[in-house]
Amino acid sequence: MSTALPQWMYPPRDSGWEADDLDLLPADAPRHIELLDGALIFNMSPQRSWHDRVIRRLTTALETVAPPGWTVEAQTTVKLNRRSRPEPDVIVASVPYEPERTRFLPSEVALVVEVVSAESEDRDRRYKPGLYADAGIRHLWRIEDEQGLPVVHTYELDDTTGAYVATGVHRDRWSVAAPVRLDLSPAELAR
Repeated sequence: MSTALPQWMYPPRDSGWEADDLDLLPADAPRHIELLDGALIFNMSPQRSWHDRVIRRLTTALETVAPPGWTVEAQTTVKLNRRSRPEPDVIVASVPYEPERTRFLPSEVALVVEVVSAESEDRDRRYKPGLYADAGIRHLWRIEDEQGLPVVHTYELDDTTGAYVATGVHRDRWSVAAPVRLDLSPAELAR
């Protein structure tokens, strides 16, 4: 049994991986790969049906309320800087749909959403919010599973501190106006 890694898994330069390198990966590479501070992160563990359902239903709900000319995407990367290109679960971008797009820039992203799973909880709760804030993305929503029901934690970027501040924890009714107007029950996302 060989323990050698496929050639594509080795960084293309001595200084390591860069965000644009993700577009050069071969077709047989895993579908969900993020780059965080120059390190490849493989999201290969099986996702629970709950996680997938919340992403799909939230994407659909956001598509119905997004302003004309805006784009809602699930599991598309955001190039935060030269060495970080995470893949939020959902994004809302203030640019039109482009079928060949492989990434967004922070200046185009109005909202990132992370749906927390067991495999990604530390990254989604502690690490990625700092990266998103440093990049200037105005809004972050984090969705947690509480006994099968989604709980939505909403955050907005504080211009004074450059960090996110909590704007709400939504269990029963979720009514937000920024960056898009959305009014629903979080439970609707997992039914």
